[in-house]
Amino acid sequence: MPSLQLTVLGSGTSMGVPTLACHCGVCESADPLDKRTRPSILLSYDGHNVAIDTTPDFRFQAMRAHIDRLDAVLYTHGHADHILGLDDIRPYNLKQKGAIPIYAAPETLAILRRQFAYVFDTAPTVSSVPLIEVHEIDGVFDLFGVKFTPVPAEHGPQKVLGFRLGGAAYLTDFSRVPERSKELLRGLDDFILDALRYVPHPMHSTVDQSLALIEELKPKRAWFTHICHDLGHAATNARLPENVRLAYDGLQFPVEL
Repeated sequence: MPSLQLTVLGSGTSMGVPTLACHCGVCESADPLDKRTRPSILLSYDGHNVAIDTTPDFRFQAMRAHIDRLDAVLYTHGHADHILGLDDIRPYNLKQKGAIPIYAAPETLAILRRQFAYVFDTAPTVSSVPLIEVHEIDGVFDLFGVKFTPVPAEHGPQKVLGFRLGGAAYLTDFSRVPERSKELLRGLDDFILDALRYVPHPMHSTVDQSLALIEELKPKRAWFTHICHDLGHAATNARLPENVRLAYDGLQFPVEL
């Protein structure tokens, strides 16, 4: 099996950290680990790069991570902070001289079709538009030799997908994980999961709720993402168990497949 490197492109909330017009201690922190763009990861293996979500910060994230090619995009759900960077795949279309496959659940594809009608319009255009090859996720699928297992979860009233590949799983933006999905998340080496803040939220898991899920599923290591400006990096890590840490923009680790 190919070796795989996982890179956290963004670890922040929909508003990012620093948050506009906020002057709290975290937003004004000098610690670079407190600077968080919108949530996304990159999977690099066997010469391929696969992004999970294209955030409004995707262009900046791709430049920072030196992503010279993009081979596929997987989508967790259709909220703005996860899809609005789709237009920024155009340079990869031009460089690679072809369409980029995107994978998403039917309800997410419906949102993409509304939000990016010009992408799906087959009428001729004199300007460049993103070239995509649409794949509907309806179960486990293979991508460049790696098996991806969709992990359904709930984000308030909305359905979302996480993904498991080998010994790692990524599950951002959730408030509840169904029992059948928990079975897909056992035996993990690394689990990246939503932990917005300590204060309860109707659509996101809190630090304490995510710690309870970690205790139940027992991954070797866990990384919190979709982190708001309530949580300072160093101070929060000091309160967490040794095998649980806040993710941060630029975090990288290998994944056993």
